[in-house]
Amino acid sequence: MKISIKKNELLSYTVNQLNNIFPINKIKNKDILHSFNIALERTEKCFDSIDLKLKYYIKKDKVFFNHLNSDQYCTYLYFLSNTLYNNGAKKNICEKIYYLNKMLNGLDVLYDVKMPDIFLAVHPVGTVLGKGKYADYFTFYQGCTVGSHGDWVNKKIFYPTLGKFLTMRPGSSILGKSVLRDFCQISINSTLIDKNLPKNTNYFGNPKRFWTNKNSNKNYYWC
Repeated sequence: MKISIKKNELLSYTVNQLNNIFPINKIKNKDILHSFNIALERTEKCFDSIDLKLKYYIKKDKVFFNHLNSDQYCTYLYFLSNTLYNNGAKKNICEKIYYLNKMLNGLDVLYDVKMPDIFLAVHPVGTVLGKGKYADYFTFYQGCTVGSHGDWVNKKIFYPTLGKFLTMRPGSSILGKSVLRDFCQISINSTLIDKNLPKNTNYFGNPKRFWTNKNSNKNYYWC
């Protein structure tokens, strides 16, 4: 993968951002180096699956990561925070990276959320992705929400299960005990709560008034 700056510069760039914003208990490069290398491998695998028509993700026939592209940088920061979490890093380091991502890119995905290996964030300002089961080739835009629904008093809380090639258009939400099969698409400003969708379904509306039709194509972003 080609990176817009040298690999060691990207490491220092990230650490300097964290230490400038969170000056207490400063982080050193060596504290995150191992997870940083794994996170870049995960980032490359993710970007390599995106169709070449998205010119921002390729340069001279190689996968390209531009640290000044917010969509790309937020993906990298998620992978970094999640990799550190999986590797047993100090919780405050994971929290700082999660918070940095939220501040810089407006994306709220906690470090312990299990995002798929392959996903695409399209200017995702204001998007909150909570716990749930995600699958590869997930695409989401701005203002999207994936979250729980249920009875908090009796601790009967449910989270969505999302199939492959799912697309969430701007302002859409998927909540609760919803199960969406492969190749589904949630339309702009639509809300799905505790509902199942069969494969190849476009969903429009909200729980009180909704309609569906057949989705015959996968999102063109994917190879």
